[in-house]
Order: sequence, then C-alpha cells, then structure tokens
Amino acid sequence: MADITMPQLGETVTEGTITKWFKQVGDAVAEDEPLFEVSTDKVDSEVPSPMSGTIVEIKVPEGETVDVGVVLAVIGDASDAPAPAAEPATAPAAEPAAAPAAEPEPQPAAAAPPPPPSPPPATTSAPPPPAVAAPAPAPAPAAPAAPAAGSGRAGRLLSPVVRRLIAEHGLDPATITGTGVGGRITRNDVLAAASSTTGRAAARATPPSPLPAPAPLARSNERDTVIPHSNIRRRSAEHLRRSLDTSAHVYASIEVDYEGVDRVRRASKEGWKAEEGFSLTYLPFVSRAVVDAIHEFPEVNATFTDDALIVHNYLNLGIAVDLDFKGLMVPVVRDADTKRMRAIAREISDLAGRARSKKLTPDDISDGTFTITNPGPYGTLLTMPIINQPQVAILSTDGVKRRPIVVELPDGGESIAIHSVGNLALSWDHRAFDGAYAAAFLHKVKELLETRDWAAEL
Repeated sequence: MADITMPQLGETVTEGTITKWFKQVGDAVAEDEPLFEVSTDKVDSEVPSPMSGTIVEIKVPEGETVDVGVVLAVIGDASDAPAPAAEPATAPAAEPAAAPAAEPEPQPAAAAPPPPPSPPPATTSAPPPPAVAAPAPAPAPAAPAAPAAGSGRAGRLLSPVVRRLIAEHGLDPATITGTGVGGRITRNDVLAAASSTTGRAAARATPPSPLPAPAPLARSNERDTVIPHSNIRRRSAEHLRRSLDTSAHVYASIEVDYEGVDRVRRASKEGWKAEEGFSLTYLPFVSRAVVDAIHEFPEVNATFTDDALIVHNYLNLGIAVDLDFKGLMVPVVRDADTKRMRAIAREISDLAGRARSKKLTPDDISDGTFTITNPGPYGTLLTMPIINQPQVAILSTDGVKRRPIVVELPDGGESIAIHSVGNLALSWDHRAFDGAYAAAFLHKVKELLETRDWAAEL
C-alpha cells in the first residue's frame, strides 16, 4: 500500500483544500486518472493518481485544508481489496463507541452516583445530572477545537490569504473565532471581524454565511436564485478590489487596421490548423507586437513600489483565460520576449487548454509582468480592464470588424476601402508613468500590427 500526500503545487504554496474526491473507498483507480481536486490560494487543480490500485482509505474529507505533505489517502494493490472492507468495518465500530455517547448513558448512570456524593446539594439533583452530564461530554471535544483556532497554534493553520487579510486590517488572530473545519479561521471570519468594532462577536455572527456556500444552487424564493461564490470567484473579487484600491487606473485606446494581419491569417489558416492543431487568431499577432513594443517602452513592463519603479528586464506575458463563464485565470507565457510568434501561439493554446481542464499549477499563473485580456471574439468595442497586480498595465484586444476606412494610396492620394478594423485598450497605473508614455506605447503596438511583414514572421 502507498500513501497519497498533498502535493507541492507551486514554490510558494504551503497548503491546499480538498474540494472534491473523484474516487471513494473501495473504488479502483488507474495511474494518471484524476483522483481529487485541490484548491490553493492561487489555482484549482485536478491531481492525478500516481499509481494504479484500490482506494483503501480517505483520510482528509472534502472541504478540509491541510499542509503540503499531509497524507490524504491510502492506495493498495488489487490484492489489497479485502483490506478496505476490514477498515471500514473497524471505522463504524469505532463510531458507535464514540457517537452513542448518548446510548451508554444508562451505564454512566450507574457511575453517575459517585460524582453527586462529593457535592452535597447534588443528591437532590441526582436524577437530572445524568441527563445534563450526557450532553456535557459532547460539547467538551468541541470546546478545545475552538480555542485551538484562536490560540497561538492558529498561526500554523492560517492560509496565506487569511494571513494577508489579517495583516492588512491590523487584526489579532486570537480575537477571531474560526468557523472553518476544526475551528479554522476563514476569509469570511476575517472580513467580518474587520467590518465590526467587536471582531469576536462579528466572527461568531458569520457562521450562517459560510454554511450555505457549499450548496451548488439554492432558491431563496421564486423570483431569485442564490449562487454561492466559488473559490475562484472569491479570489478574483479580492484581487480585483485590491487592484482598484491600489493603482491609479487610467484608460486609453487606439484604433488598429488589421488588414495586413488578416490577409496573412486567411492565407495561412488551413495550413496552420493542420500543423498546429488549433486556429490562428489575432491574439498571437497582438502578443508579438506587444513584446516588441515593450522593448521600446520598458516601463510598461514593471512593478510600482513606494520607493521605486521596478522595470523588469524580462517579459512574462499573462493571457487572461475565461473558464466557461465560471471564472478567470491568467496563465503566463514565460520569457515571451525571447520567443517568436509561433512559439507564443503554441504556449497560449497549451495554457488555455490546461486552464479549462484544471491542469495548471500555481507556477503557471505566477510572476506575470504584463497582461493581455481578449474579449474581442465577442465583438466588444472598448473594454476597460482592471490591472493585474502587482503589474502597472493591462491591454485589452477588442472586436475586429470589416468597416469602411480612409486609406492612403501609393501616389499620396486617399480612397475608401473595406478593411478589418478593431480597437486596443490600455489600462495603466498613472503612478508609474504618464499619459504620453502610455499613448506612445499604444501607437507603437498599432504601428507594428499595421506594417510588419507577418508572412515572414510565420
């Protein structure tokens, strides 16, 4: 038999929450078959089984958060199949012994008389004590669990997001009552404590809120549908709200004539699809133009701090990926400044596919330095994206449509032509640089898209 442990899903990840088990005790599992889904502070991932066999025991239930390296389950060979039957038998046997604390009451009733003799008044209340004494043992285990969450040990159980929120709001973990598994402090507990002058009372008032969250869908009445927030929705909300509170958002846009790009796309689309296995969209062209424009305007690829603007001498290009309208991930094309368009296109396709199938690791979405979001396929006109912290700029590629425009003729004259035209929109942090710099960067991207020999690039 072999232990299945919580994997290290990224360099900075120290713990994870089991959100779903795809197999149960007694089920057979094949090597590389999805075994469970884990949620970290950065990404949700499906984790494959490292071996084939039978699930003998599941030690960590759904919804519980544990540190990296903790044993989650036990897998045995097919020959170990009987073992699982024996273990579940012992588990129920242990449960009746612990759970029927109420049933053994008659037996403790005989033992109950000894306590009453010590306190004299107890003799008159001897009959009731058994009934009161029976519930007492049940709360007793719960009591230690609560203090554990609020005690010094709570620091060991706090997730990175909870630690950050506590630090941001200047709270003391010891004053927050945890409502998570085993008294663990959750995001809701911290936010409730921060918004109330009596943090402990507010934290106790929040239990009802996390309880309905696990429900997939709940109708509060015939007019409204309550959709509980998923982990990714909560994380996105926190990240985006923090970005608006942090950066001085400013917006600029520019119109781009994609006719040169479109000619190459139309001429190459069949051969490209046959060679690469995916369609050639506008996104790789825009990405390549952004890479080259950043060489000329490096401060767009930076991080703003209180003391300085840290300009990165490498480009990790984040590409926003929609997860079937259920959330957003931003996987990263690392060192995009060292890659040609075809290599960038391949990585974008691979990352998007793995994001939608929950195969990304936290390292796939970390250390981005500039982000592109692509709502264009839906025909958008102008989009004002929110900066992906701690970056200082994000570019949106909006819809490309055939429209009549004025074009310059070889002899210097002008004419009306039907071209593929679309907008590029840039949100940037005005603390990092000014409007002229942002406009010049956008103009450079436009120039590259309109004038480059894209056929040679392919």
